[in-house]
Amino acid sequence: MSKSYKVIGRSVPRIDGRDKVTGAAKYSGDLTFPNMLFGKILTSPHAHARILSIDTSEAEKLPGVKAVITHRDVPDLKYGISPARWDENIFCIDKVRFVGDKVAAVACVDRDTCYEALRAIKVEYEVLPAVLDFLHAMDEGQPLVQEEYARNINTEIHQEFGDVEKAFAEAYLVRTDTFLGQRTYQAPIEPHSATCMWDGEKLTIYSSTQSPHYFQYYIAREFGMPMGDVRIIKPHVGGGFGGKLEPTGLEFAGTVLARLTGRPVRMFYDRAEMFAHNRGRHAQHMEITTGVTKEGKILGAKANFIMDGGAYTSLGIATAYYAGALLPLTYEFDHYKFDMHRVYTNLPACGAQRGHGAPQPKYAFESHLDNVAKELGIDPMEIRIRNARRPDTVTPNDFIVNSCEMRQCLERAREISGWDQKKANRTHGRGIGAATGSFVSGAGYPIYRTDLPQAAAIITVHEDGTAATLYTGATDIGQGSDTILCQMAAEAMGYRYEEMKIVAADTQITPHDFGAYASRQTVMSGAAVKQAGEQIKAQILELASFMLSIPADDLDCQDGVVFSRSRKAKTLSFEEVARKFFVLKGPLTGKGSYHPPKLGGTFKGAAVGTSPSYSFGVQVGEVQIDEETGEVTVVGVWDVHDCGKVINPRLLHGQVHGALAMGLGETVWEQVLFDDKGKIRNAELANYRLVTALDMPPIQSEVVDSHEISSPWGVKEIGEGSTNPTMGCFSNAIFDAMGVRVNSLPLSYEKVWRALKEKREAEDRSRETP
Repeated sequence: MSKSYKVIGRSVPRIDGRDKVTGAAKYSGDLTFPNMLFGKILTSPHAHARILSIDTSEAEKLPGVKAVITHRDVPDLKYGISPARWDENIFCIDKVRFVGDKVAAVACVDRDTCYEALRAIKVEYEVLPAVLDFLHAMDEGQPLVQEEYARNINTEIHQEFGDVEKAFAEAYLVRTDTFLGQRTYQAPIEPHSATCMWDGEKLTIYSSTQSPHYFQYYIAREFGMPMGDVRIIKPHVGGGFGGKLEPTGLEFAGTVLARLTGRPVRMFYDRAEMFAHNRGRHAQHMEITTGVTKEGKILGAKANFIMDGGAYTSLGIATAYYAGALLPLTYEFDHYKFDMHRVYTNLPACGAQRGHGAPQPKYAFESHLDNVAKELGIDPMEIRIRNARRPDTVTPNDFIVNSCEMRQCLERAREISGWDQKKANRTHGRGIGAATGSFVSGAGYPIYRTDLPQAAAIITVHEDGTAATLYTGATDIGQGSDTILCQMAAEAMGYRYEEMKIVAADTQITPHDFGAYASRQTVMSGAAVKQAGEQIKAQILELASFMLSIPADDLDCQDGVVFSRSRKAKTLSFEEVARKFFVLKGPLTGKGSYHPPKLGGTFKGAAVGTSPSYSFGVQVGEVQIDEETGEVTVVGVWDVHDCGKVINPRLLHGQVHGALAMGLGETVWEQVLFDDKGKIRNAELANYRLVTALDMPPIQSEVVDSHEISSPWGVKEIGEGSTNPTMGCFSNAIFDAMGVRVNSLPLSYEKVWRALKEKREAEDRSRETP
């Protein structure tokens, strides 16, 4: 029997909506402080070079220059976001490793002086051979990007579950396909910015960040400070998508400059510098082999990948593991082998981008599965339904799946897209394709080893009960988590959403939370918030029991009203009980925290990909191709998701639309391009082609009924899982429309045109052959 909820499940207005639409919301780059300086970082013009000398004397003489720093002025402790590979310095000491690597920094009275000071710094380089092609990075004789890693291998993974060769031997068909995924960049609308302040003892940084906690932890580590002396404050954030999860040179250099000058220093990247800092999607070479029965049942699969990591590790170790770990989630098979080499190159470092490691491998596997279906003569939707994962199963790599309505998603997508009718009544140049996806609802383990809870929350009720404030370290980066968590708090308290306030993401005021990554906050932060709200509700009911002379277990509180469950009796308002509580006992507060259960197997890398729960979904895309130009027009998209209990339908469907926009862009247009010296050719939004509103097709987004036993109210994620099917569904739709496969992303108009041209020429030769 379903329970009626008063707050969750409703499309309430965003709690930050008014500030954002009126322009009152302040982002990092909007903040000003008395006596504030501006800071910029000097970066390398070479992909690989030895630093022979750095002369800052002319820059130091310029009027308005308050400080100039190089590697001699900062700690030489290596840092990174992944403890297994700390390989980056605040400034390069002996070598630069990509165009854009950090060399020096300045603090000046204004922006113009910053740029003038950077030009005045003289750096003498000895240019070295560079590794620019990741497919040859491991070749003998290639220069080493990081000297301690032979053959430029940053991460090497070899995992096997079951007996893949035995599965292939028993298969009716064994097929291998190879695909190539491109480098892409998150391109958030807000540039990176950080303002650093030093009061002689404590450091405060206002930063555009996805995780104030990780920033606090890693900055404190780098400078040998107690975490309590480092305060990170997140203003409004204009998008992150994974690119703002780890500290940058801005925070590290800004800290040193603020200490030296005794003044606030605002550090900032321009758009080209954002592209150079990167931490976006890896390029990947993906070889997929699958063995199937005559009926299309998957017996075993093998994935062999090479990944372009760039010059530093960033979050790349996790990315490498995610690329293979999540592949077995949407389909059931027992035998699986995964091999991966993540290699260093003299290009900007790659990291976590929406879907973290999974979208490109999913594109490859889903495209490959359509190839298998065609060879067997099976409908692509049917082969997916036959292999769809069921609830209460375990993947070959030991991921426990509780709730899973993969089959229901497929059948509903088949129905609402008109799949069968469109397949039966094909028109020239029109195609339809499907793909599945899944993602973690929060990573089972944090990035660094700790026994801290994944999330904690505190709720305080105003003394007269007319407002309640949620204190949380959870991080709203535009996805709406502040709104979601306030809805969850109000529901758990029996309160009204309209009276909720929130203080979020300030490490001095709010309790610990790991922040916005791995689609974790609705489940993990939400669990802590729910616990805090239930504590308040329990205290309200206990006092109301005394006030009404009714047992507490016969009372409930919903929508700000305390009432008896079983009898007609006087009701009390939340406000009058809360005020009475304050008079008798002092502040009315609740607190909560969340630790995930022990998850995963015991093999190397078993922790990556573990989660308390997983979302599942399917997308169907329909395209029309102009054979004369290769232009691809998306006619429509249908998305059906199993994401558990929906807290806010409007925000959920907004996440789906946003994921589809990003996925469509990566499928057809987006690619970071380099010249033969390793310099980015399109590090601006004029030539890095992003999807706009004019490109968006009609979208029908639906959810299926699902309840996850491990999560508060049965919730699961949506924000990243809805990215994972997109490339595959469009790839398969284009394949269906033109009958030939383009095996490398992006599936640009030119590639489509060339594939059609080659197809026509092959058909002409076939007709000419007697």
